[in-house]
Amino acid sequence: MNEMENYLREFLRILFANRRLIKRIFLVFAAITLLLPLTLKQRFEITAEVIVQSKKLSQTNTSTILASDPDKYIPPSLTDMETEGNILRSSTLVRQTIAGLRDEGRYSVKPGLPDRLFFLPLKRFVSDPLRAHVINPLRTWFGLEVDPVRDTTLDVWTQQAIEDLTIETVPGSNVVLVAYRSPDPAQGTRFVERLLDNYLKIRQSLQSNDLPQSFYEQKKAQYEARLNDLENRRQTLLNAAHASDPKEEITVRLNFINTEEHALNTYRDRALENQHWLEYLKQNLVSAKKAGLTDYTFPFAFVNIADDAVYEDREIKRLGEQLMELVSSYNKTSETFQENSPPVQELRAQIVHARQQFLKVVENRIRERGSALEVVNAIIAQKTARINEDKARVRQLQEVHSKLRQLDTEIGALHQAFFSYTQRYEESRGQNLIDNAMSNARVLSPPFEPTEPAFPKPLLIIPLGLVTGLLLAIALSYIREFFDHRFKHPRQIRQHLDLPVLMVINAVEAPVINPHKNWSRKWFWHWIRQ
Repeated sequence: MNEMENYLREFLRILFANRRLIKRIFLVFAAITLLLPLTLKQRFEITAEVIVQSKKLSQTNTSTILASDPDKYIPPSLTDMETEGNILRSSTLVRQTIAGLRDEGRYSVKPGLPDRLFFLPLKRFVSDPLRAHVINPLRTWFGLEVDPVRDTTLDVWTQQAIEDLTIETVPGSNVVLVAYRSPDPAQGTRFVERLLDNYLKIRQSLQSNDLPQSFYEQKKAQYEARLNDLENRRQTLLNAAHASDPKEEITVRLNFINTEEHALNTYRDRALENQHWLEYLKQNLVSAKKAGLTDYTFPFAFVNIADDAVYEDREIKRLGEQLMELVSSYNKTSETFQENSPPVQELRAQIVHARQQFLKVVENRIRERGSALEVVNAIIAQKTARINEDKARVRQLQEVHSKLRQLDTEIGALHQAFFSYTQRYEESRGQNLIDNAMSNARVLSPPFEPTEPAFPKPLLIIPLGLVTGLLLAIALSYIREFFDHRFKHPRQIRQHLDLPVLMVINAVEAPVINPHKNWSRKWFWHWIRQ
């Protein structure tokens, strides 16, 4: 009686018997899978859409006005869509686009790792050295014309771009899908944008264009350049003068100059008044110093007037009153006593002391007035310099304003002419669109720079690679088990030799313990070898 086979037990036996082979194959595939996203060249996919508009057919009956049908529109045919696709993928258009970007310094192709290791050295050996050392000498020996060595970089780039460019029509629509794969997303976006621009220009040149329309376009470009030049000159004048609105600044500065000149005249009047009073006080001070003992008066009261309010100098007033009292007492005492009497001498000494004190205070007041006069003169000088600076600034702004008015006049005239030509151009263009019976193409979806590469995709490659490596390792273990004809368990002896099994001796191997630190490099290497 045959025993029922335990497939799960057989599967686990094969799996654990070949675990070292499975582990090593899986680790090799895992390493290859992890290295693939790093070694493969990234490719970004830039997409755009072009819509081919429908044709317009006029259905108006010219024989009668009342019996008129509305205009009808028909979609473009399959032939029209194929023609648009052929124009987009034409090598001339691609070459023109790459040549324009290369001349601007905005297009370059960096070779990947396989190109650097194999393809580029092979191409260089086949193209230049082989042509120069083998083909050209043979052509010279046979008397044929020698092929010149030319730069084929543009041809290679064009061929590569055509291979990376996919043009297809969206089924059931009049939309052409443009897809371009590039390792540089910014450069690929520029290429698709320029390709669409050149495509529209070529289509426009293929259609019939009237001469006035091209004339209007030329005039429009000329006026735009002229307007930009005048605006740049205007901005240069403003930047040189450090002004944003000269007219407004001139008004503000003129008002400021008027205010400053009014204040300056006030300070000049005050300075002239103080100068005369100062001279008058100095003269009277000299006279007061030469005056007699009983001359106690001073012809100035040192009174200040501010805002129609009178302020007296109390110290001068007090000393003057004290001196007057002493002089009066001296006059009375001199009439009673003799000239050399002690009371008279005492009063005379007091009068001399009081007069010296009074004159000292008067000298201090005169010095204060002199200092005030110097301050007023300094303010006058400062305001004069400020007014002169403002007047110079106003003159500069007036010159700039005069030049700006000339530029504004020219800009206004150009604006009027530009508007006139633009209006005529749009009228001509609208009439051309109305009369045009051909299908018109427009960019439906412009290209945008992608942020994530379309190839390789690590989130897809790594799981598939790991699963593939595991399945391949298990499959190889089964193949190895299939070609291994040794007996693995006693049941195989009974099945194949029909002999009884008397005794089974299990060779138990001692488990090998990893002596290294967990998850270290040596531990990982020991785990792979076991």
